[in-house]
Amino acid sequence: MKSLVIYFSRADENYFGGQMRYIDKGNTEVVAEYIKDITGADLFKVERKKDYAKDYMTCINEAKEEQRKGELPELKKYLDSIEGYDTVFIGGPIYWGTLPQPMFTQLGRLDFTGKTVMPFSTHEGSGLGSVVSDIKKICKGADVRSGLAISGSSVSGSKKIVEKWIKENL
Repeated sequence: MKSLVIYFSRADENYFGGQMRYIDKGNTEVVAEYIKDITGADLFKVERKKDYAKDYMTCINEAKEEQRKGELPELKKYLDSIEGYDTVFIGGPIYWGTLPQPMFTQLGRLDFTGKTVMPFSTHEGSGLGSVVSDIKKICKGADVRSGLAISGSSVSGSKKIVEKWIKENL
């Protein structure tokens, strides 16, 4: 079984349990790397052509406006096919209750028919939000499994949780 992780992650200033803190690697990227370590999956990082602002408050306002308008921002690069994969892990931080809009730009280009999809998110209180139901809508024909939500401030110690989720859902 060949696996792929499609994810969006943002470093810079992030929110951690009531405080702002700069990080060099986004929380979702850390989880994506755990999945790679556990499963041998390939990684595809979704990157907005024009990066979000480095400071947290400006970033979330940009993301909110993008979502409100239903914008699908341009990406730096696109994944054109997932034909060679059986399982696709899809993850990102929770932006206003769901995945960031760049993820919808990418996911809408792919054919998920017959694929197993494993949703995951990083958050600071939102859990999975509507990620699972949104993924079911956009990933038509996929077998969407139970999602995993990890608090961003707990990511560094969560590899065993990720491993357990994978074993229970694949």
